Amino acid sequence: MDRKGKLYFRYGTMGSAKTALLLTQAYNFEERNMTYACLKPVIDTREKDCVIRSRIGIERRCRWIYADSDIYQMAQEMFEQTMTVIDWFLVDEAQFLTAEQVDQLARIVDDYGSNVVCYGLRTDFRTRLFEGSRRLFEIADSIDEIKSTCSCGRKTIVNARIDAGGDFVTEGDQVEIGGDDRYIAVCRKCWRNNRIEQATRHTLPFIDFPKNE
Repeated sequence: MDRKGKLYFRYGTMGSAKTALLLTQAYNFEERNMTYACLKPVIDTREKDCVIRSRIGIERRCRWIYADSDIYQMAQEMFEQTMTVIDWFLVDEAQFLTAEQVDQLARIVDDYGSNVVCYGLRTDFRTRLFEGSRRLFEIADSIDEIKSTCSCGRKTIVNARIDAGGDFVTEGDQVEIGGDDRYIAVCRKCWRNNRIEQATRHTLPFIDFPKNE
């Protein structure tokens, strides 16, 4: 029978439980005796072991994806080792993939009929698309948003980077690994208003001192 897999992209802001959803899906596959593999870009250095771990404490072993990894070849090797085509590939932090690696995932779907589910962020702290996310938006069969709520009640959109004082950071490298101490998910309005307030606060008022006569 011809296997018909799909390439999925499920995106959300930081703290939207993306990783927990991935691990829950992995647990469900185990319960149903379905074959799966978890993958994760090694650029996320918060975990020293080859695991995907959520904030609520659940985890699964995974395989690292390096910057020069050929994921298509990796899948072929896994198929040879297991003597079967794996039903599902679950990819965490997919925003850190290269465009070429996303294309390799698509080839796994098209050539072998496996399903590939990518979880990740849409944009960086400057609201610019990550390379991997951009390519997934371009070629994924199915795209779903994992929604979460800003403190004001609106939907979170921006993964704002913060400094030690809690101010939003607008300059720096696109990739800087961190947790709650470095990032906060906010809606677009709060992101804009906060930056306006910061700019006003950091601008010294002009004082016209009287001249000595």
